[in-house]
Amino acid sequence: MGYKNFRFNLILRVILLTLSIILFYYSFSTNFFFTPIIVGAITVFEVASLIRYVDKTNRELTSFLESIRFNEFTRKFNMEGMGSSFDQLNNAFNEVISDFQRVRSEKEEHFYYLQTILQNIDVSLLAYQSDGTIDLINKSAKKLFQISGLTNIKGLEKLSKELVDLLFRIKPGESELIKVYDDDDLLQLAIYATTIKVRDKVTTLVTIKDIQHVLEEQETEAWQKLIRVLTHEIMNSITPIASISSTLEVMLNGYPKDDGGHTMIENESLGEMENALQTINKRSKGLLHFVDTYRNLTRIPKPNFTFFRMEGLFENIHSLMEEETARQGIDFIITVDPREMELTADEQLVEQVLINLIKNSIYALKGRKNGRLQLMAFYNKRGRHTVQVIDNGPGILPDVLEKIFIPFFTTKSSGSGIGLALSRQIMRLHAGTITAFSEPEKETVFTLTF
Repeated sequence: MGYKNFRFNLILRVILLTLSIILFYYSFSTNFFFTPIIVGAITVFEVASLIRYVDKTNRELTSFLESIRFNEFTRKFNMEGMGSSFDQLNNAFNEVISDFQRVRSEKEEHFYYLQTILQNIDVSLLAYQSDGTIDLINKSAKKLFQISGLTNIKGLEKLSKELVDLLFRIKPGESELIKVYDDDDLLQLAIYATTIKVRDKVTTLVTIKDIQHVLEEQETEAWQKLIRVLTHEIMNSITPIASISSTLEVMLNGYPKDDGGHTMIENESLGEMENALQTINKRSKGLLHFVDTYRNLTRIPKPNFTFFRMEGLFENIHSLMEEETARQGIDFIITVDPREMELTADEQLVEQVLINLIKNSIYALKGRKNGRLQLMAFYNKRGRHTVQVIDNGPGILPDVLEKIFIPFFTTKSSGSGIGLALSRQIMRLHAGTITAFSEPEKETVFTLTF
């Protein structure tokens, strides 16, 4: 049947089927044995063909609904030439499919757009279920934790068990701070959690950001403000005292003298005035020196960045400190790996920081047998320039370790308490960090990360 018009085709099939049925009944009146069988077979074939032909519309409709159900929108429906009603149905099918294709394309574009944002923002994102199964982890989180992939947050236990425990117990809307010691790096993490519920599936979404630099900068700025205020107030008090003491000295020198050249004032009064003047003047100069010393915390010069080799810097420091370390019997070792390592920084300021740390180590190793001091440079696992000063001195107690970078805090009897505070400011000006780790009676490690 070569006709494409559905109605004409259907009418023709019905007429042929009717003729076949009539011929089938007529064949029984003949003497031919095989004729009824042949005509009957033709009649059955035409009935089956008619049923299939009519069912074609149902098959197309079923195929259309299944395309929607299984999101299969690549196929096209072709029922042209079967009549105007089928042309309308064909157009309706294809228009619906086109609409679904457009909607799905827009959803995919929106999905890839959001994925691109999530993967490239500088905030670490983790989405996981109640059992810890990871649904999403972005590039920033992988970089932060130095991993290529993660299937369950329990996989972070080797980095920090406390972090994993926090991720499991944190509630929606809560924010937490946690310190994570990752070999040579200190991560000060701010974590905020929320939940997303899709049908019966509840997912915890946390944002994680390393705020170590922010905290250090805010802390330093706070101390600088305090120091400026103290400097202003103390200077206002000390300057008049120094001026008065100088004036009194002038007045004493202006009194008349007797023939022997002595000032004509009672000896007792004169002695008291001289002692008072000496005390005032000495204290005034001491306080002025005190203020001028600590004012250096707010006067660190802007770094003059240059390109230099770490090995040359270390050899220079070794030459400067070799005599003092040898005198105390300290084994002073320098290591640069790789030897050709170069750094862009202010060499003089970096040298100042390292010398300060080395002097602290020498002080800690004083009188200690088998003292060992090591200065080493290397690339940490994040590819950042790292310098460590390590000694096997008595170490620093945990409660003291938290305070050593606070200006004016010192454990030395003659220390000023500004060395480590200055070192932290210098590292901040280099967009770097300085951290300390100590295990009493074993080792103390100061780490500079650029």
